[in-house]
Amino acid sequence: MKALKYAFLLVILCAAAYPQTQELGLGAFANEKGPILIAVDAAQVIANMKSPYSLFILYLAAKKESQDIVVGRNGVNLVYKGQEYKMPSIEEFRKNYSGVVRDADFYRRLSAAGLVSSWIKFFKFTARTDFFPAFRAGAPLPVDEASMTGYIGFATKCYFKNPGFEKGDKLTIKVRDKKNPEITGEVEVTLK
Repeated sequence: MKALKYAFLLVILCAAAYPQTQELGLGAFANEKGPILIAVDAAQVIANMKSPYSLFILYLAAKKESQDIVVGRNGVNLVYKGQEYKMPSIEEFRKNYSGVVRDADFYRRLSAAGLVSSWIKFFKFTARTDFFPAFRAGAPLPVDEASMTGYIGFATKCYFKNPGFEKGDKLTIKVRDKKNPEITGEVEVTLK
């Protein structure tokens, strides 16, 4: 009987620790368990792991319709091998990286089939703002923060300096509300 109790306790603890991220296929991952819904497309990172800067397409939304969430540039972090990384400033990024247009063209040709099967199909996303817009006419405006409320979410390119990604690595992207840091969301990504 004791063994059965221990086995049951182990199952409960494993379920609580089990990541809430869903792998959607085609390099896409989503998590809708926290107050900030989050989905990420990591296909460009998986295809080009040796790039000096890694592109993740991030989709964010407020879980509750009545909640207004503001995520700032400093509220988006990448956790890799126990170390936390912030996105570079626009100035640093533009000075050190010239592959933005190539990355945008690469992403435009990808299938969004994985993402469409997630929670994002129920939201509209801003198209005129971005943390890292391309350098061409008609591109979205660069912003340092984005607001999400109701059924309006925020989709953006997020670049992080590549810390040395390898096939099979796991990483986590975390976001937090600017006004209330206890309002968070995170998604676990496997580079395969």
